[in-house]
Amino acid sequence: MKKDIHPNYEEATITCACSNVISTRSTKKEMQVNACAACHPYFTGQKTMIDTEGRVDRFMKRYSINKS
Repeated sequence: MKKDIHPNYEEATITCACSNVISTRSTKKEMQVNACAACHPYFTGQKTMIDTEGRVDRFMKRYSINKS
């Protein structure tokens, strides 16, 4: 590697809107995020996929797939 052309890779903190703090390494010292694995509905299991138009059932019927 050439010297003095790469950014410094050092300890960094990522702060979520839910006040969760994650320590990692990055070229930036501090970062702010809106959602993390601790508060995002996908990771917490609070959000479920809702098939409002019957798309899954139509797919299953079209390709003759039985639900198990």
